[in-house]
Amino acid sequence: MRIIATNIKIQFTESGHEIVLSVPKCEIADLKDAVKAGKKLDVDIKVYRNRRSTDANAYMWVLLSKIADVLHTDKDEVYLQMLERYGMFTHIVVKPSVVDRVKAEWRTVRELGEVTINGQTGIQLQCYFGSSTYNTKEMSVLVDGVVSECKELEIETMTPDELSVLKNQWGGSK
Repeated sequence: MRIIATNIKIQFTESGHEIVLSVPKCEIADLKDAVKAGKKLDVDIKVYRNRRSTDANAYMWVLLSKIADVLHTDKDEVYLQMLERYGMFTHIVVKPSVVDRVKAEWRTVRELGEVTINGQTGIQLQCYFGSSTYNTKEMSVLVDGVVSECKELEIETMTPDELSVLKNQWGGSK
């Protein structure tokens, strides 16, 4: 169950701190029953972030499939290419012995070459984040890039107005 809190209050007790969250009316009876039965709850509290809509993500994958058909490849390969062109990345320097392990952990990695820092040799990598970690602005850039690629390949896409409506559903038009 995922609940979005609208307010937080901290109470000080003899045994520590208690956090009281205000939430919209929802069905939490199962959670209360679990606690009464002596079970613990796994709680993850973080700042709320408006996620992109599943419609926008699904649309991106439809376009990736169409590109893959035209290029005679698979959509996952096209996805990795789009991440390299329009995606978010970071640069890291790692020991040569762990390059393969780091590559296995990221969606896609570009090896930039050997560097020496403080007399130690390392390999500089450009590591791309998977789109599931993107905020709405980052996802908007990726979707716009995929749409642009489709237009170059003469693949039909939504009109700019339709795409704007889809992106506005998740705040991605900024």
